[in-house]
Amino acid sequence: MRSQKEKMLAGDLYIASDSELAKDSHRAKSITRLYNQTTEDDSDIRHDLLKKLFGNTGDNVYFEPPFHTDYGIHTTIGEDFYANYDCIFLDIATITIGKNVMFGPRVGLYTAGHPIDAVIRNEAYEYGKPIVIGDDVWIGGGVIVNPGITIGSNVVIGSGSVVTKDIPDNVIAVGNPCRVLREINENDKKAWKLEKQKYFEN
Repeated sequence: MRSQKEKMLAGDLYIASDSELAKDSHRAKSITRLYNQTTEDDSDIRHDLLKKLFGNTGDNVYFEPPFHTDYGIHTTIGEDFYANYDCIFLDIATITIGKNVMFGPRVGLYTAGHPIDAVIRNEAYEYGKPIVIGDDVWIGGGVIVNPGITIGSNVVIGSGSVVTKDIPDNVIAVGNPCRVLREINENDKKAWKLEKQKYFEN
């Protein structure tokens, strides 16, 4: 018979009160507690703790403390990642984040789910579905990403959005539920290139 961890990572119903899962969760809470107690002068310590916490990361990965996660080891993060204050990763299932990704404060990635049927839910069954985020993504403050969601590359998610469906590449998406507002186009590139030129003129 499969372990509870194997069932969990397969996206099937599992029971969270399991000794192996408890050990993994305790490890994550211990590391995040240490991370959240560091100061702005502890950059090397923070780097080492994040490398220890997550399944795999790029070298340039940074979280403004406090930060919280269930397991950490089920999360992979690409190069040049930044998360502002109070982000939460519930990595019951895998979380995969690409390169050049920025999170505003209080972004929540929630892979965890519970049965709609109250009888089954009250028997402590849970499940999880993976979250995937592409490259070059900016997720605004207070965004919630629900289980099983894929967000494409070169995407901006407006602050306060609740992402309940997949988001394609090259778009701005906002709202609750989050919907595509428009594509990111050449006019955006031209406008921001001009803004960058102004920076060097002053």
